[in-house]
Amino acid sequence: MVVDPQRDIDIYLEFLEENSLELQYVLETHLHADFISGHLELAEKTGAQIVISEKARAEFPHIAVDEGSKFAVGGAEISVLATPGHTPESVCYLAKEGSAPMVLFTGDTLFAGDVGRPDLMDKTIPAEQLAELLYFSLRDKIMKLPDDTIVYPAHGAGSSCGRDLQDVESTTIGEQKATNYALQPMDVQKFTKLVIEGQPPAPAYFLLSAAINRKGAPKLDNVLENYQRLGLDEFLTQGSREGSIILDVRDEDDFSKSHIPNSFHIGLDGRYAEWVGGLIPPDEKIYIVAPPGQENEAAVRCARVGFDNVIGFLNGGYQTYLESGKETSSFERVDTITPDDLRTYTVIDIRRFSERSLNRIDGTIHIPLHELAESLDEIPRDKGVLIHCAGGYRSVIGTSILLRNGFTDVRDLKGGLDPLIEARHPIVNSQPLTQSTGSEVTV
Repeated sequence: MVVDPQRDIDIYLEFLEENSLELQYVLETHLHADFISGHLELAEKTGAQIVISEKARAEFPHIAVDEGSKFAVGGAEISVLATPGHTPESVCYLAKEGSAPMVLFTGDTLFAGDVGRPDLMDKTIPAEQLAELLYFSLRDKIMKLPDDTIVYPAHGAGSSCGRDLQDVESTTIGEQKATNYALQPMDVQKFTKLVIEGQPPAPAYFLLSAAINRKGAPKLDNVLENYQRLGLDEFLTQGSREGSIILDVRDEDDFSKSHIPNSFHIGLDGRYAEWVGGLIPPDEKIYIVAPPGQENEAAVRCARVGFDNVIGFLNGGYQTYLESGKETSSFERVDTITPDDLRTYTVIDIRRFSERSLNRIDGTIHIPLHELAESLDEIPRDKGVLIHCAGGYRSVIGTSILLRNGFTDVRDLKGGLDPLIEARHPIVNSQPLTQSTGSEVTV
């Protein structure tokens, strides 16, 4: 069986073939919002049956399950635990084989170090109501399992479906009962406050992904068949039309040194798909500038979050544009921020509020990256702008947003604020924040 498959399913097909295995079931723990699942295509190519909660109202052929449903895979018995909270239809799959420790596939209900966010759905069900459901799902079902039960969650560190996910592939019920903040003794009111307050906003594409997963995504091969290799003139003509965007996915330093004017940047070396989904309108046609050999990766990772509108890529990559002699754009990356910079530049902190609440540079404007394009009127245009994030990845995205919107004197902090924090730079204030007022954050 495969649980919560990614959209590009070749890794599963290759594994089945290499090990002479037959896929019986594709198990979905819920309707995912942060990625497009490959359940439909995987089932079509293998003859497997899709298993999903009856509450998901799935629009594709499937086995609908609920609390207590059971089925077998090889010598293992699989039991379904209905665990609403992250979403109303969330379930976990408990595998038991002989005297071996049980294995629990928790989806987004329980992570290593965190639990699934109850605030990511639309407002048809209040987050407080889902949080209460999650509280009892954890305590009445999951926490009653033996401590040696092995837990495989759907995500590790870096997912927006939780806040404090650990970078591990598996954990145990006992480990989580001892270390996970959400599993400590507390009443439902305290739990609800803990899992809702301080969460970053949900990326804009989440509702789109959940709707696609309910129907089942189009075949990825069909999407990639329409992804075109374009010569320079055709690439620039199509990419500059209204409703289109040129997306440069190269390394941050390479982009800063030279890029196509008005191009947008999101680097492949970071949380690329999430920022594509959060910052680019879903109906925008995307034209890729990528290092040669990574063009398909850029398109596939867009498709993983439901962005099938990747139309083409520049043949030969940026070098083709550079050799044409056409106008280029660039900006400076600096290594530190000084008190003089605060007087000379408008310094913008584009981290999340939870990050800024721990460490910051006083006198800077706080505009989280996901709000930057809608907050341009808050940024003075009578002097230069210096953008920083934590490590230098998001700040280049932010710089490209400002350059596309008419700002000319823009630079970013290359290594982000983290190195300054580690060096205890005197410009960094590490006193906790207690209040936020507008875009200016004050103590």
